[in-house]
Amino acid sequence: MMTSALLVVTLSNIGDVVMTTPVLETLSERYPGWPIDIVADARSVDVLRAAPYTRKIFIRDKRGGPGAQWRLLRALRAQRYELAVDLRTPVIPYLVRARRRLVKYGQSMSAFHAAFEHHAVLRPLIGDASVPFCRLYLEADAMRFAQERLAVLPGGRWLAVAPGANWAGKRWPATGFRELLEHVATDFDGALVLGGSDDADVARNLGGVPLPLLDLTAQTTLPQAAALLARAAAFVGNDSGLGHMAAALGVPTLTVFGPGRPERYRPWGPRTRVVLAPGLELERLQADIVAIELRALISGDLNSCA
Repeated sequence: MMTSALLVVTLSNIGDVVMTTPVLETLSERYPGWPIDIVADARSVDVLRAAPYTRKIFIRDKRGGPGAQWRLLRALRAQRYELAVDLRTPVIPYLVRARRRLVKYGQSMSAFHAAFEHHAVLRPLIGDASVPFCRLYLEADAMRFAQERLAVLPGGRWLAVAPGANWAGKRWPATGFRELLEHVATDFDGALVLGGSDDADVARNLGGVPLPLLDLTAQTTLPQAAALLARAAAFVGNDSGLGHMAAALGVPTLTVFGPGRPERYRPWGPRTRVVLAPGLELERLQADIVAIELRALISGDLNSCA
């Protein structure tokens, strides 16, 4: 008998994985109560562990060679699926035991937002249905962690900032973030800085702004970062995974873009907006412009996700 479970092969980077959550949400609605097994990379999969539909997570080790790929395939073939959906390649669904298979092969939609392209894989199943917003869920332990760490900040209206990105050209200079915090110091009760170990030096340069500041760079797991973001009144950051996470948690999210394609890769959520740097050069982006956009976003005047 076919097990009432689904399989989804998702992507690698944190932001890319978040942008596949509309697929997972649609499948969860289409098959209520059915668990979903997920194939993902170790660096990003933790953003999906708390989802109520997640059953098993299989780690795809791209650097593990043929042995790792064989072990993954053997583990997957030990399961039986009603439906296998591959958002990465057209291969795995045809190697596992599934009653129905949907793959991304031949469905490139590079002119559209990535969330639309991923969701289009489901067309044979649901037709031209609307694409829901990205959505993440929180772990109880992570929420307790966030509550404890944020207790040092006054009030409750906090701005989360993330100065990092996966390459230097996408990073707004630290001076920009510092000047932004100075501009909006009276709009918030405090600020928290999130990011990895590569962002710690930038975070230290933000000290001394006229706003209580909590630096948590390189001190959180992905679930903990998500729980902290969920408590924020707003988020400002570069084109990075943390911005996608904030938007998927419903936090008003402002992303600064230099190089890149915001029409395709901007965060996909209910309250999101982007600021484009002049000439796509982030060094030329002025903090007062970002402050204006942030105030408009949190006031509700410029809610945008299209």
